Amino acid sequence: MAKIHGKVTFVSLDGDDLSQYSDSSELKFEADEHDVTTYGNDAHVFLGGLLHGSVTISGKYDTTASTGPRAVIQPLRGTVVELIHRPEGTGASLPQDTVDVLVKSYVQTHPVADYVMWSVELTMSGDVDSTAQSA
Repeated sequence: MAKIHGKVTFVSLDGDDLSQYSDSSELKFEADEHDVTTYGNDAHVFLGGLLHGSVTISGKYDTTASTGPRAVIQPLRGTVVELIHRPEGTGASLPQDTVDVLVKSYVQTHPVADYVMWSVELTMSGDVDSTAQSA
């Protein structure tokens, strides 16, 4: 089984490459569940429903005023923009997920004895295109 190191992950939001500012990203692909259990069953019976998901990206705060995460993400709160996520890095035939996302929140944390950190929470809006990258 081939293993891929997370350091090659690429992530962009609204066309801005956030990879150099990010040290963690998580995509959560989910589906609604519907309980269709009827009388006489000894266990629940479920059917799937609409697909949905969420994304969290985080990293160390960067003071780059015009291209850092704060400058890019703050103005996008409340809007729907494109997210591109490449878990195996950039290259022909490597996997890529492209989806519109609602920029739900931007968070900064300021621990007294550590680096300032940032994170963004995104809600997937519509279908995820999981087509491999072209050349």
